[in-house]
Amino acid sequence: MMRFTLRFSLITMIILSSCTAADVNRILQSAGGQGPLTQTEVSAGLKEALIQGISKGADQASMTDGFFKNELIKILLPEDARRVESTLRQIGLGSEVDRALLAINRGAEKAAQEAKPIFISAIRQLTIQDAFNILRGEPDAATQFLRRTTETQLIELFQPRIQESLNEVGATKYYGDIASTYNAIPLTNRKIDPDLNAYVTNRAIDGLFKLIAEEEQNIRKDPMARTSALMRRVFGAQD
Repeated sequence: MMRFTLRFSLITMIILSSCTAADVNRILQSAGGQGPLTQTEVSAGLKEALIQGISKGADQASMTDGFFKNELIKILLPEDARRVESTLRQIGLGSEVDRALLAINRGAEKAAQEAKPIFISAIRQLTIQDAFNILRGEPDAATQFLRRTTETQLIELFQPRIQESLNEVGATKYYGDIASTYNAIPLTNRKIDPDLNAYVTNRAIDGLFKLIAEEEQNIRKDPMARTSALMRRVFGAQD
């Protein structure tokens, strides 16, 4: 009777979440003959996958050259500086540009590890209903959901850490020197904004989300990437 009640409750909840009959059947008929997946298992399994994604992503991004030599997430100069980069190099500021670019990425690398607890705290807020929608969604549905529901808060929390890192590695000074030199040139119509904080914060968070999405897609399609029995059970039901 208890098994029937659990099964009925699960079906009802999924239908209310707009699943199709095929979705219901696939989710309930989980692998291994262990019985239907519970709501708690689906939620916990997705949280594990996201935490694995951010842990791996933060570890990767925080390594030396984690941003700088990864073309997927490398942070380029802000757009106003990129527009005049050739001019900056022509007037002898090439080495300063390169130094600022490296320092910007070093700042993001330094701050990346500190993003982990911020992301994990947000992941723990995932609800059971959210979890079922994510499980049957796009290959990066969990990452999309996390970004949609937490990005504003993450930016607010992460910005001070980015500023501290940029100051420590000299990026604030190097980029400020470039902006001041260029802005002092007579007849320059478009000035360079010397403030890096908001720009680097957004680019760093964007890079981390890209790494999380990569790991989520890997977990969904590759059983070997599912590092716990719970993840194997939850995602195995979708194979």
